Amino acid sequence: MLLLTRDSVLEYLGEVTIAPITSTIRDLPSEVVLGPADGVPRTCAINLDHIQTVPQSRLGALVATLPTARMQEVREALLFALGY
Repeated sequence: MLLLTRDSVLEYLGEVTIAPITSTIRDLPSEVVLGPADGVPRTCAINLDHIQTVPQSRLGALVATLPTARMQEVREALLFALGY
């Protein structure tokens, strides 16, 4: 899962917003495809059509941190998913 909640508020919240990461790649504008260069073990996609709010206790260990340019792609995919 990709954590979407900003770092500055994590200590104050019991729940966070995430986007699931899946091995199913549909080639939609609401997805961001990741690969080993992004720190994931195999090709997968962040699915911005299925953002969720979950308890922080569901967060696992940090696997990778996306650079600003990749987070810009996430932003664009999220805006598409929300109809903007």
